[in-house]
Amino acid sequence: MLIETERLGKIYIPKSDIKSIVKVEDERSIVRGEFRTLGPFTTRYAFTTNALPIQKGENYALINLYGPEVHFAVSNNLSLGIMSTWIASPFVLAAKYSMKTNNEKVNVSLGTLFGTSGYLNTFRGYGGLHFANVTFGGRESNVTISAGYAYVDPGFENSNIPNEGTYINSEPYVYSYDVLYPSSTKNNLVRGPIFSIAGIKKVGTKASFFFDSMIGVFTSEGYTAQTTQLAAEYWNPNPPYEFVPGSYQHVVTHTTNVTTAFFIMPGMRFQSSERRAFQVSLAGVTAINKGEVFAFPVPMCTWFFKF
Repeated sequence: MLIETERLGKIYIPKSDIKSIVKVEDERSIVRGEFRTLGPFTTRYAFTTNALPIQKGENYALINLYGPEVHFAVSNNLSLGIMSTWIASPFVLAAKYSMKTNNEKVNVSLGTLFGTSGYLNTFRGYGGLHFANVTFGGRESNVTISAGYAYVDPGFENSNIPNEGTYINSEPYVYSYDVLYPSSTKNNLVRGPIFSIAGIKKVGTKASFFFDSMIGVFTSEGYTAQTTQLAAEYWNPNPPYEFVPGSYQHVVTHTTNVTTAFFIMPGMRFQSSERRAFQVSLAGVTAINKGEVFAFPVPMCTWFFKF
């Protein structure tokens, strides 16, 4: 191939040495003599995704501390993915459809995640997250607002939970008497809305600062038992000299538990080449249930690979 330049004149390059030919629209795409495409990594933050599409042919994989992910473009608007852990269970299927608006700086997408517990608990557990988001800005710097609805059922049987009602027996603890155990299974489903604000800002030739967050309000069913002693236990002093158990009343009522959980995850991403990037983030997770607050850190490292 012959290339004519103003400074160097004619340059001949063997075709066997050419990997690709791309039109450079912006000189900022040349970083330290290396061409950088916008790439598929710009569609992700930490856990959440934005409304920008993965261009067809720009598939990518992630390696997280907890497991791998693979995402690929079916078309310029639709992408599919698979996420799992290092023990291959549970695993999640992901799909996202991106839509452009009249404003090139505003993009909208619809997405869904659906997972199963896999061989853990013999595929009885399942869960899902269905969401929509809006992204303002370009690929190098943007802000995304997301909203969705999540649900999860671990699939464990709660056959030792009594039905609602009033029970009278000779045991002081309602959960210790087999006659109270129903044959049906109680609902384990935890569900609720989730909201997110995330963004990314390029701060250097190879570095970007990103911010990710999620907040969810989840409800689940619960049961409480109030026990009242009706008659005390005693030893019969007369023949046949036997022990006479007491009498207890158990009132089982249904309750709805509400848990608010949110995490904030700032971090840095370093893109070493067009096909590789690394990011590190420090997250704080907080959960509030019945007035009690639980908080713990979740540091994360992620490696990106384009293929």
